[in-house]
Amino acid sequence: MARFRFILVLSLALCCFKLVAEPNKQQLRIVALAPHIVENLYAIGAGKYIVGTVDFADYPAAANDIERIGGYYGIQIEKLLALKPDLVLAWKSGNKTDDLARIAKLGIKVAYSNPASIDAVASELRRLGELTHQQQQAEQVAKAFTKQLVAIRQAQQNKEPISVFYQLWPEPMMTVGKNAWINQLLTICGARNVFANSSTDYPRISIENVLVAAPQVIIIPDEKSSKPQPKIDWRQWPALPAVQHNQFVRVNADLLHRFTTRMLDGLSDMCGKIDMSRQQIKASK
Repeated sequence: MARFRFILVLSLALCCFKLVAEPNKQQLRIVALAPHIVENLYAIGAGKYIVGTVDFADYPAAANDIERIGGYYGIQIEKLLALKPDLVLAWKSGNKTDDLARIAKLGIKVAYSNPASIDAVASELRRLGELTHQQQQAEQVAKAFTKQLVAIRQAQQNKEPISVFYQLWPEPMMTVGKNAWINQLLTICGARNVFANSSTDYPRISIENVLVAAPQVIIIPDEKSSKPQPKIDWRQWPALPAVQHNQFVRVNADLLHRFTTRMLDGLSDMCGKIDMSRQQIKASK
C-alpha cells in the first residue's frame, strides 16, 4: 500500500511538472488580419486559436463565427485589445501601416504574412506551423501543396501561348501587371497577359487600352462585394478577338486572389478553361 501511494504521488507530481513545463496550447489567442491567414491557420489545424479577424474571412464555415475587428478600411484597436491576443498575424501588403505600428507599440507580438510567390505559400504554411506549434500538420499540408503545384506546372508545360486580359475590376477598370500575384498564375497556364508590361502592379486602364491590346480571351473573376459590380458588355466591340471567338472565362476570385492552399483549385480551374479557349480558337481557324 505504501508503495502504491508513493507511485501515485510521483505520478501526480510528474503530471503537474509537465503542465508547468508545457503550457496548454489551447490558451494561445490569435488575431488574424487577413482572410488568407485565417484559411491557412485552419488548413494546419490552428483555426481553434483564432479569437479575432477581419471582414471576408469566411472560409472554412467555422471562420464566420470569429469576432470581426475591422477590414480593408482599418483595424479597431480597442476591439483587438479586448480580445487579449498573444499573437497578431498581419498582412504586410494588405493591412494599414499605421494600424500595425500602433499594435506593435502596444507590446503585442506581431508576425507578418507576405508571400511574394506561389511557391512561398508552402514556406508560409511551415512558418505558421512554428508559430502555433502545429509543425507536423503544417509540414504535411506544405508538402501536399508543393506536390499539387508541380503537377499543375507539368500539365501546363509547352502549351501554345494565348493572349488574355484579366479584368480585375470593372469600375474603375483595373488589371494586373507582371509582378502581381495573378500574373504568376496566368503564366503557369501558358497565358500571355496583355498588360504585363504596365509600370504598376495593378494599373487602371480604359476600354480603349483593351481594344488596342486585342486579347484573345477576357478573364472575369467573380469577386465578392457589398455592392453589385458594374457589367461591361464587351460585345459592343466586335473587333476584339475575344468577342469574335466568344472567349470569356469566369473564375473564382476567392480561390485565385488568396494566398492559400485552395488557390491551386482555382489555378487548375482557370488553366483548364484557358486551355478550352485555346482549343476552340484553334478549331475556328
